[in-house]
Amino acid sequence: MSKLLDTFLRAAATGLMIGVGGVVYLSCDNKYIGAALFGTGLFVILSFGFNLYTGKVGYAVEKDLRYLKDLAVIWLGNLCGTAAAGGLILCTRAKAVGEKAAELCRVKMDDSMLSLFILALFCGMLMFIAADGYKTIDSSLGKHLAIFLPVIVFILCGFEHCVANMFYFTAAKMWSSEAFIRLLVMTAGNSAGGVLIPLLRKGFIISKNSDKADKRAA
Repeated sequence: MSKLLDTFLRAAATGLMIGVGGVVYLSCDNKYIGAALFGTGLFVILSFGFNLYTGKVGYAVEKDLRYLKDLAVIWLGNLCGTAAAGGLILCTRAKAVGEKAAELCRVKMDDSMLSLFILALFCGMLMFIAADGYKTIDSSLGKHLAIFLPVIVFILCGFEHCVANMFYFTAAKMWSSEAFIRLLVMTAGNSAGGVLIPLLRKGFIISKNSDKADKRAA
């Protein structure tokens, strides 16, 4: 199996899991419980090594330009997976979640592009924190907190997650050229937020090492 095909399939599986998270969130009358349970999708994604665009884009800071091709494949795979999840759900008695998805999507369609970008930027930051926290934190408790807390926060704050919105637009049957453009704006915001923290961290490390070198030279 080629590397790109494997990348795509892992990304499509991610889309399915985000769809599961979306269904459980939309099915809960209590938004706090729904926000917490949505994190189940991210837990599966990170535990099984699947590919989530918002969890991977931050590492572009450390990679070469070829990584951008991987990100494009991951984004497309996430889109296909969420579309499949949304389409399948609409064939079941759970299709009632489409009405709640439509309510969410109408808010996104009525919002300004700048607002969508800023809300997506904050979400991108939180998703990098979740993915990198799961990767780097040693304790089991810390790993789980890193997954669930950022997800709960971004949902309750109303921040925009491009992959989750792929599912919502599908479940709401609200895809259009305007919706796709707004999705691209949210993707740009998620990307900017995703690389912000690693860029700041990289700059801090460089600055710290430079200070140490200066002290040794002195």
